[in-house]
Amino acid sequence: MRSVFICLYGLLLCVPALARVGDPFRPPAVPLVTMDPYISCWSFADNLFDQSTRHWTGRDHPMTGLLRVDRKVYRFMGPGQYEEYLPSGQDRPFECLYTTEEPPANWMSPAFNDKAWTPGVAPFGTWKYEDCSRTPWDTEQIWLRRTFKVDDLRQGKDLFVYLAQPGKRSVTLNNVEVYVNGILAARLARWDRTETLRLSEKAARSLRRDGNCLAVTGRALGEDRFIDVGLRLDRSLLVRQGPVRVDATNTYYQFSCGPVELDVTFTSPLLMDNLDLLSRPVSYLSFEVFASDDAGHHVQLYFDAGPQWCLNEPDQRIVWDHLQSSVLDVMQVGSAKQRVLARTGDDVRIDWGYLYVASPRRWDIRSCIGDRKDTLARFERTGSVKMPDDVGMPRPANYSPIALAVAMELGMVRRPVVRRHLMIGYDDLYSIEFFRQKLRPWWRRLENITMAKMLLLAENTYAEVMEASRRFDAELKEIATGAGGKHYAAVCSLAYRQAVAAHKLVAGPEGRALFFSKDNSSNGSIGAVDVAYPSAPLFLLYNPTLVKGMLEPIFVYCESGRWTKPFAPHDVGTYPQANGQTYPADMPVEASGSMLILCAAIAAAEGVPDYAEVHWVQLTQWAKYLKEKGFDPGEQLCTDDFAGPLAHNANLSVKAILALACYGRLAGQLGHDAVAAEYAALARSMAADWQNAAADGDHYSLTFDKKGTWSQKYNLVWDKVLDLNIFPESVSDKEIATSLRKRHKYGQPLDSRASYTKSDWIMWTAAMADSYDEFRQLSYSVYQFAHETPDRVPLSDWHNARDGKSEGFRARSVVGGYFMKLLADKLQSSR
Repeated sequence: MRSVFICLYGLLLCVPALARVGDPFRPPAVPLVTMDPYISCWSFADNLFDQSTRHWTGRDHPMTGLLRVDRKVYRFMGPGQYEEYLPSGQDRPFECLYTTEEPPANWMSPAFNDKAWTPGVAPFGTWKYEDCSRTPWDTEQIWLRRTFKVDDLRQGKDLFVYLAQPGKRSVTLNNVEVYVNGILAARLARWDRTETLRLSEKAARSLRRDGNCLAVTGRALGEDRFIDVGLRLDRSLLVRQGPVRVDATNTYYQFSCGPVELDVTFTSPLLMDNLDLLSRPVSYLSFEVFASDDAGHHVQLYFDAGPQWCLNEPDQRIVWDHLQSSVLDVMQVGSAKQRVLARTGDDVRIDWGYLYVASPRRWDIRSCIGDRKDTLARFERTGSVKMPDDVGMPRPANYSPIALAVAMELGMVRRPVVRRHLMIGYDDLYSIEFFRQKLRPWWRRLENITMAKMLLLAENTYAEVMEASRRFDAELKEIATGAGGKHYAAVCSLAYRQAVAAHKLVAGPEGRALFFSKDNSSNGSIGAVDVAYPSAPLFLLYNPTLVKGMLEPIFVYCESGRWTKPFAPHDVGTYPQANGQTYPADMPVEASGSMLILCAAIAAAEGVPDYAEVHWVQLTQWAKYLKEKGFDPGEQLCTDDFAGPLAHNANLSVKAILALACYGRLAGQLGHDAVAAEYAALARSMAADWQNAAADGDHYSLTFDKKGTWSQKYNLVWDKVLDLNIFPESVSDKEIATSLRKRHKYGQPLDSRASYTKSDWIMWTAAMADSYDEFRQLSYSVYQFAHETPDRVPLSDWHNARDGKSEGFRARSVVGGYFMKLLADKLQSSR
């Protein structure tokens, strides 16, 4: 069972507000509540009030925030009530021009000559949607153009693109792009739900009274096809949002609500020096409210959350209850059918456990479980939600959707600050299935620990935890700025919560900490070695115990005899069931090399080789495999498996060579001097042979047998980070020079086969540079991508180096690789 608690508590403090600070950095998505792969809530928009808050998969995890000031209601979080402006085809069929043959590059411009295009009536789709679509579409891609008028140009800032799915069904398209007057207004790398997206600021400014052009394109994914587009208008009274700042554990929003200012902070205190705090299932939402003038203003605050937080599909049936205690007023909702740890996969959400909203039993706080339209209307009219609970259950969550609503009376607000904070958390009871045994979360490893006790502890330590989080954020920003400049610090801060929250910390069968990753937006693998490897720098930097927690499930799998192959497995299952590898292919050199390198890195970070000694027999087996098979790998996958299998992979060969050097280093630390000398000599001999085999003029080739190619040799970074000195410095110097030559605006491509790149590997390659300026040049491209990409999703690690568009990944832990430079600096300073 998983239980989600939201607890609100307030305290009036008559002290000046903190300085309101912002940041010009525009993250592709903003982390709000990020704890683990299931509780991971983001804002995918520029403004917190543009869209529903969402799980990283894109499904709604809704929260609503309203501030009522002198009876005027301002919405600062969650979407408004939209009205039709330019009808979609399902609103009213409309005629437009279309083509299914790729047009010239300026096809979206108002000046484009579209006389050769075909007239058609929207919506467009395949026969499957004939009750909704009016014009057949059966090709891979379609391009549409329609013209429209704008009566009041001031409404441009309140217009939204409306992409409508076919009724209650859904179809999936890739790379949907909407343009207004030739300017990109909205883009979705994947579209599988009705979307309402605010026009980009530049697109809104381009509007004129007549002759506007709305252009849209989409690419089919599979056999189904459907596309329909219009515009919506939001007339609600909106706040003005100021700059947003994303730090490692805190996100800061600033709002102006008429004469009252509101600051909102989301805090997920994922501090790795305290595993109990790291695993504590609590995040904070803090409010500061103060008047911007000398008058007093009567203010109420509203918050609600929906049941989608604990559902996989929006039509699952739910039940709820309203509980009472001497201290708290508690509302509870969950799926009617509880199937603990039963659902596996990637694009899935938790559908067991219960969402709780709990508030102190005080005269100035009211709560209600009711139809969301009713709770909102009551608050807007009265400033309260004092009304009977809805009792119509069980029912589908999307039928008369309920809200767990709380309203707080803030009283007469003047310049002194009124502060409140809200705790969001969950209790999953069991988090992971590990070889058929259900494991508890780390914080609940002792039977006498309950969620009620945890909430009380979190409440009592609120000030302490907030101070520690802000101190950590400031320290990280300082060292990252010193290492690579303010832009490097910005992407490290953005990556931090994403990387940590893509894991679950649990207590293993023998009480050891196990740190299970989920391969988000890929195949949903749990404990994948090729996910642990790129993410490891962050965790080696702050707590190598967590890296041991990543590797331990692999060692248990192999040393128990369940895995019998001579090389390391790829994974231990599909999240949240870790019962054995489910990935259909092996990565023999990749996985074995990663395990050896990471064990050596743990020894370097801890200063002792104790962890490697425990698993020495298994490490020896993998070293022998790499000795035989590693230098010239046969056709096989590596961690960049999206590029397909490759033989004679030069970068994979580097990994094998350095893994053997790591084994030799560990052998020496453990007193096996003869083995240490043997493997050190072997690695240096292989490195000399590698330079000859990979030589290709002014660079090194992608594979030994294909000259005129190139690739990032990011695995070389461990030679520097671990001070192995296997390859001469001239090799890494040549690699840096190649990367600088091949670099586009958003980074150097992964290799010569395509223009896409991986931002984690860009950071690894950059960390090989001895020059501060060279590191900044290479790492800045990652900042540019995050700041400018049109794909508004949690940070992607796989994007096109030319145009900054995501190639498909999001919310993955591998962005922990951004911290490689900081790890290198720390280990170097300790030598």
